[in-house]
Amino acid sequence: MAQEPVATMREKARKVAPKLIDLTEKVLFGDVWERPGLSKRDRSLITVASLMSTYRPEQLRPHLQRALDNGVTQEEIGELITHLAFYSGWPTAMTAAGIANDVFEQQE
Repeated sequence: MAQEPVATMREKARKVAPKLIDLTEKVLFGDVWERPGLSKRDRSLITVASLMSTYRPEQLRPHLQRALDNGVTQEEIGELITHLAFYSGWPTAMTAAGIANDVFEQQE
């Protein structure tokens, strides 16, 4: 299943809630993700874990790609999903595994 690009998703949201996208770009990705206290790789692991655990599949997909871009390996993502299955539930893990598979296949 193809997912629309992040830029397209943001532009759709911008039409409805422009301030939300302004905050996303300037505060979240312009400040929080750039803070020196954690590496982008660690931030990606935390974000993927949070999105998986709270069952946010639409946001999980682009953040899995971001995690790969930030140096998290496919194997580490698989371990994260397996580990969290015992904390966030089997359904969230199975959904995350399917989404991760799609992201990994698109990368090949």
